[in-house]
Amino acid sequence: MTEPSEDAVRTEIDAVLRRARAAADAIEHYDQDQVDELVTAVAWAVVRKDHAEKLAKLAVDEGGFGNYADKVAKIGKRVTGVLADMGPVRTVGVVAERPEAGIVQIAKPVGVVAALIPTTGPDATPPVKALFALKGRNAIVCAPHPRTRQSTEMVVDYMREACRQVGAPEDLVQVVPEPSLAKTRLLMRGADLVVATGGAGMVKAAYSSGTPAYGVGVGNSVHVVDETADLADAAEAIITAKTFDEATSCLADNAVVAHASVYDELVRRLVDGGGHLCSGEQKALLRKAMWPDNGPIPTIDVVAKPAPHIAHLAGFEVPDTCRLLLVEESGTGPGHPFSGEKLSVVLAVYRYEGGIDNAAKLVNDITGYQGLGHTCGIHTSSDENVARLASTTKTARVLVNQNLNEGAGSPRNGLPFTLSLSCGTWGGNITTENVNARHFVNLTWVSRPIPPRVVSEEDLFAAHWQRYGR
Repeated sequence: MTEPSEDAVRTEIDAVLRRARAAADAIEHYDQDQVDELVTAVAWAVVRKDHAEKLAKLAVDEGGFGNYADKVAKIGKRVTGVLADMGPVRTVGVVAERPEAGIVQIAKPVGVVAALIPTTGPDATPPVKALFALKGRNAIVCAPHPRTRQSTEMVVDYMREACRQVGAPEDLVQVVPEPSLAKTRLLMRGADLVVATGGAGMVKAAYSSGTPAYGVGVGNSVHVVDETADLADAAEAIITAKTFDEATSCLADNAVVAHASVYDELVRRLVDGGGHLCSGEQKALLRKAMWPDNGPIPTIDVVAKPAPHIAHLAGFEVPDTCRLLLVEESGTGPGHPFSGEKLSVVLAVYRYEGGIDNAAKLVNDITGYQGLGHTCGIHTSSDENVARLASTTKTARVLVNQNLNEGAGSPRNGLPFTLSLSCGTWGGNITTENVNARHFVNLTWVSRPIPPRVVSEEDLFAAHWQRYGR
């Protein structure tokens, strides 16, 4: 197949962007009720049973990642969670007032959003990003991964139909036709905001596009289990997060750091819950199969695949009921690839001695190799250990007595629902927040005069003078 010329690609993307801008202009003056009607229609078009099931089936068949039942659940939970989160959020007109400071904030659209869609999330990622964009009266263009473009095209078609249903332009939501790297680069340059979810290369390209961008960091979440933990709850949480959709989520536990006094019992519970503890020989086989070129990223042959498939690929067998593979580890860094993000149902387990500071150091060593700034969790009964871990790890989220997938928002916590988890400057991002609807508007700050605030030198410098003199 002949590749289109550079001029043809530019003409095609320019046309997509023109349609998006015209659509955004058409809803620029929507009031909040109209906006909320629009996002509700789009959300329902995705989560309704027949659409969600078709989308989940295509995503599994096309990409080969994850499993059907979990994808149906993910689509429903993520999309409805985002819609519920956004319900009370105002994104039109005056959205905040502070009379005592003379401040009024007015929300305005950012324009056209370019959404980079990862191959592991062609189903739920587009509608989550679209809901955020539409809530701010923006248009969005999805750039799918070529491997899973049909899944993204299907969900975009559902959302376009919903736009038409409520009288909004269908071009508020578009997908790049016949996606390619060249088209995605031009899209990013021509958009007003880029939201990149996916691998490090994708995020770097977004930041290099010259367009403002929200990116995510490398996932390599670590789960600490201290000596005070409820081990039954900890094991259930770890298994739940690690096996959901065969670990397509960047939040799925990649390493467990367990206190020496509970290590054996926790591992026993993980095995009882469907895990297989690899022998030293099996670990070596697994390493060779997962990193055949000794690089930092595992082969796609193991990404989001069932545990029996991965074991067979490595040269050993586990029962069909096996849900995850456990590998005992003690080191970190390039020489210890199991300490990195594995994108699979392979879980590294570490033992730590002493206090929580030793666990925190291990978390920082693991994420220092891959995943700096992302997420860690802790199962504990000690508030002091929570505070110490949160204070000393370079992580944007610390999940306490939860499964780590709840870091993307959960009915059990107050974190914003999202599928874009930023990691701060640690992970090369501009924020540590869960990217949400508030990131898809510009704010105009209106400032009125207030009674002058008189601050004397005495108020500011008295303590300094007393200690050091004038």
